[in-house]
Amino acid sequence: MNAISLAGIIFLALFAGLIAYFARFKPGSSPSSLRDIPAFSRIRRGIGLAVEAGQQLHLALGHGGIADFKGGSGLVGLSLLERIARAASNSDRPPVATSGEASLAFLSQDTFKSVYRLMYSESQYDPEAGQLTGLTPFSYAAGAILVASDPQVSTNLFSGHFGSEIGLILDAAEQNDSLTSGGSDDLQAQAILYAAAQEPLVGEELYAAGAYLQVNPYHLASVRAQDIMRWVLAGGILVGAVLKAFGLI
Repeated sequence: MNAISLAGIIFLALFAGLIAYFARFKPGSSPSSLRDIPAFSRIRRGIGLAVEAGQQLHLALGHGGIADFKGGSGLVGLSLLERIARAASNSDRPPVATSGEASLAFLSQDTFKSVYRLMYSESQYDPEAGQLTGLTPFSYAAGAILVASDPQVSTNLFSGHFGSEIGLILDAAEQNDSLTSGGSDDLQAQAILYAAAQEPLVGEELYAAGAYLQVNPYHLASVRAQDIMRWVLAGGILVGAVLKAFGLI
């Protein structure tokens, strides 16, 4: 085993240890210790207002499969869906999730069912809350537009793999005068979100959603561990550069 492999193992072990420490010994930590991202404040407010007003929330999960690199942002969306479903479990209008890929649709339905089971409200579970609106990008968008343009939908969130078709969904949501926020792993979709969404999530902000919305203690623990490891990595690079400059390595 060479020095680089050993350093990598130590780095991963330290990272995993920090996550376990923060999740185990500081599970009640508040996301207020993280840097402020206005989009998450508006999302939390939008969820609360929708529940109070008896309106509906729509989460678009995109059309990326979960078995390849396109699935990461969709899995983040499922975490958001769990948080939204918990908050709106007693609402007159439960949230709805749309997706353009079969596995995402099944997982969204399972997420709803699990949340209602935990809340002892299984009778309120509606399989149609997790909708498969189309199997191609634009057929998916056509179905999602019908949901986003519903006058009873006050908040439209986006977390998944999209293409240029996201512009059509955003346009329908804007005409409905609803809150639009979200992010994507696709650069084209991210550019459209940045230009058209009221509160876009840029880059890694999307992947920190679980921590900021307090989905699970491990989400916040992982973000706090990442912040520490960034400083550790930066310090290691700086020390290595100094040692290299003096010919010590």
